[in-house]
Amino acid sequence: MDVPVIHNTVLIFSLVGIIAFFCQWLAWRVKLPAILFLLAAGLIIGPGVGLMNFEETFGDLLFPLVSLAVAVILFEGSLTLDLEEIRSKRGVVQRLITVGALATWGVVAAATHFLFDIGWELSVLFGALTVVTGPTVIVPMLRTVRPNANISNILRWEGILIDPLGALLVVVVFEVIVTQGRSDSITSGLLALVEIIAAGTVSGIAGGWLLTFMMKRRRVPDYLKNLATLSMVLLVFGVADTLAHESGLLAVTLMGMWLANQRSIRIEEILHFKENLTIVLISGLFIILAARLTLDDLLALGWMAVALLAIIQFVARPLSVWLSTFGTDLTWRERAMLAWIAPRGIVAAAVSALFALKLEAAGEEGASLLVPLTFAVIFGTVVLQSATAGVVARWLKVADPEPEGFLIIGANRAARAIAAELKKQEVRVLLTDSNWQNIRAARMDGLATFFGNPLSEYAENRLDLTGIGRMLAMTPDHNYNTMAGMRFGSILGRDFTYSVQTSDSLLNDKHQAGEDHRGQYLFSDSLTFGKFSSLLAQGGTIRTTRLSDEFTWDDFLAANSKKATPLFAINTRNRIRPLIVGREIRPEAEWKIISLFNPEPDEPKAKEEKPERR
Repeated sequence: MDVPVIHNTVLIFSLVGIIAFFCQWLAWRVKLPAILFLLAAGLIIGPGVGLMNFEETFGDLLFPLVSLAVAVILFEGSLTLDLEEIRSKRGVVQRLITVGALATWGVVAAATHFLFDIGWELSVLFGALTVVTGPTVIVPMLRTVRPNANISNILRWEGILIDPLGALLVVVVFEVIVTQGRSDSITSGLLALVEIIAAGTVSGIAGGWLLTFMMKRRRVPDYLKNLATLSMVLLVFGVADTLAHESGLLAVTLMGMWLANQRSIRIEEILHFKENLTIVLISGLFIILAARLTLDDLLALGWMAVALLAIIQFVARPLSVWLSTFGTDLTWRERAMLAWIAPRGIVAAAVSALFALKLEAAGEEGASLLVPLTFAVIFGTVVLQSATAGVVARWLKVADPEPEGFLIIGANRAARAIAAELKKQEVRVLLTDSNWQNIRAARMDGLATFFGNPLSEYAENRLDLTGIGRMLAMTPDHNYNTMAGMRFGSILGRDFTYSVQTSDSLLNDKHQAGEDHRGQYLFSDSLTFGKFSSLLAQGGTIRTTRLSDEFTWDDFLAANSKKATPLFAINTRNRIRPLIVGREIRPEAEWKIISLFNPEPDEPKAKEEKPERR
């Protein structure tokens, strides 16, 4: 039975929104890139059952809507391109985003040209598209595969940095193509290209400078900064495209890069807003773009799409990695793992669809192949590598063992004291905080830190959880601890998220979050964050005691019942076990007990300090 096509525009928008949410939620549950489910949903509602026809629904508005959405996506991506980060990532990462990217570009462009018999211009454009990987597909895969720190850091930073650089490369290549297409001579083509680059550069930098000026001089109140930024992005895109057709995307990309490299303003709030907006745009856009495909488009690719995928997987990526790691101290196993993982992502899909629409409108022969070919490569690389990367990592022996480390939310005095003792016992610890004073103090103590909000999208892409298997929320804010438990419970597992009690958490059940959300309470019923911090301020210490046949767990409790609170137990295999409120534990001989010892009675007590803020 044929499914009736929905024509009600309001209903279509509503359905796309709920389908996008379900795809993102499903990706979160199964820890796979959302792009897989968004692509599948678009194919089902479009060419699958014919439920929606977006070209008929949007008509002439489809092209400008896609253009504006891609502009915002590229701007958000370029906001993360800090030039200092590129300079600091010397070695493999820097080579991967330069020499390695050029190698991938050349191999894929040549393969596309000869396999599909399309012109060099489109082949070179497609090759540029396949350079981009991106953190939205890399990070979920790394969480599942858990390769060692060398591999994880390289892949994560490659995805972060190649995302905006690759998009900028695609924009420039596209502009070269359109200037050739509209010009009768080489000279006029070059002049048109210079005009596009000049209009995009001037508009982008002018927009970035103006926004920086207004924020630095506090001409815009905090609650209007996001609206001002979004409005400026759309204005810059429109002005640049009016000055020189096709220069808008270059302008917004450069505007984002300008803002990302200003040290006089803080862009964290803007970045968080754009990240949330980009998730909405990417989700809806990907469904709409996938729904525009037809089964005939996909089937027309035939065996050549499989051949191209094989060349990307077994020729282009290994060559890129070999050139980028030549002469480094990476082992052949680590190089092989790097060569296996390089899934393509959202930026490639969004930009290819936009440029395909433009090239088709311009009558460019072969432009209709651009979108189905890009989607085939995205789907092929994500599915193949998601399904096999774990097996390959274990076969190559580059997968990390079961993670035992702690991510500690908060870098206050109490968190630093716990982290320092865990580090002495060779447990990996990472403290994260948005308070710079706390982070600076932790770094002075030689502790690993992450400066930023651990609940942000920025942290999701950059927080290195290699070796981390547990989370301890150690702040005085009960609600913040609960949110941290909800966020990292989905990543590390509900059984491995913990929090310290606060004064708010001592309220009755109807006023506090459930264990599934906040994580399990640790240490003791009576030990709140405030009391913990107060005891440390008065001279309390955290020390480790080794049990033996002569000094058992019962002996330890009898000797220290009034002067120590056990925090963690470490067994003979160096596995750490937090002491969870309401659960019994029976440490054995040769186990180590980490405890908070009260101040000695004869020691002068320091003046009680208020607990540090998160």
